[in-house]
Amino acid sequence: MTRRESLRYLAAFLAGSPLLQGQYSPRAEHGRVPDIDEIASTLEFEPIARAKMTQLNYDYVAGGVEDEVTLRRNRKAFDWLSLQPRPLRSVDQVDLSTTILGQPMASPLLVAPTGGQQGVHREGDVEMHRGASAAKTTMCVSHVATFPIPEIAEAAEGDLWSQLYVHLNPDGARERITEAGAVGCKAIVWTVDAQYTSLRERLRHGANLGERLAFQERAEVAARRRRRSRGSRPTNPYGLNPETPDLDWGFLETLRSWTDLPVVIKGLLTAEDARLAIDSGADAVVVSNHGARYMPHCPATIEVLEEIVDEVDGAVPVLVDGGFRRGSEILKALALGADGVLLGRAALWGLGAFGARGVQRVLEILQAELMLAMANCGIRNVSEIERSLVRMDFP
Repeated sequence: MTRRESLRYLAAFLAGSPLLQGQYSPRAEHGRVPDIDEIASTLEFEPIARAKMTQLNYDYVAGGVEDEVTLRRNRKAFDWLSLQPRPLRSVDQVDLSTTILGQPMASPLLVAPTGGQQGVHREGDVEMHRGASAAKTTMCVSHVATFPIPEIAEAAEGDLWSQLYVHLNPDGARERITEAGAVGCKAIVWTVDAQYTSLRERLRHGANLGERLAFQERAEVAARRRRRSRGSRPTNPYGLNPETPDLDWGFLETLRSWTDLPVVIKGLLTAEDARLAIDSGADAVVVSNHGARYMPHCPATIEVLEEIVDEVDGAVPVLVDGGFRRGSEILKALALGADGVLLGRAALWGLGAFGARGVQRVLEILQAELMLAMANCGIRNVSEIERSLVRMDFP
């Protein structure tokens, strides 16, 4: 072997050596993007969606408030519950269908209201509705959707609910409710756990670099309109942005006078607030910590679900959101008494990865996993699910 040949072989070895870190690209971890039919779980959609998004839009969807303790707790808490399999029960037919607020549903899954969808996919909420409809799943349209609600409604035939923020603008809220009723929405979901905009550190760092969210310009225009409509109001000394700091439970009576649609109260974490919601006229409640995006150091929703169900005692449906990624986790919530589960980020990852097909696939994976978990627990239909299916070991 000549000296030249020796150097060539040495160079080839070094170029392929894992010790040479410079050969790795920043996105090398993504590797080959799998086809949608190759994906085995909802968790596998996130890295594909992330690769297609700007960093700031990803941080808006994925991030939580402050140091994100609650974000991690939402996921960790599912490990503190175990399911009890029940063999030798006839489960040759397993039926996921249910009824919530008098509305027949193919399964107890719903798509939660989530903002910023156009930062995930260029057709955002429109494409989300297409995917949810294909999976026979009700979608709750975000109040800050990046497409008008009539356009979203026209995109597919599936059922819609409409989220509501009041945002110091009751006239605008009433217009929103009227518009939702006009396009056939079947419920109003009033989100009540956003008194002031939270401190999301990921987004603050992105803003320092001059980045903008996909929907930010529209949101700023809407904020200017709200400020003009409400006139001069006192500001707080810390520069915090008020969202709904001026309302109490008495406003629910006013809201109920504006619509004949069921009113769902979203954002409760205590039995006391669930009781106040029922006494004030709510038609349903959602146990939610806002995807861990507003109040830091909250309990996981699955931790407090049982006490709220016990307080409600069947008076109204109880729904829950917060970190659900598996059908077995959905079964745990149903066993603790939830009537339905809303899916936020899981559906968004499907949207970002493959558009409507991804949303449909995420929902179908969860439906299949739920059906399998029910079968292994000897459950033939949703009405047979009971609390004895779970054992709880919360710290």
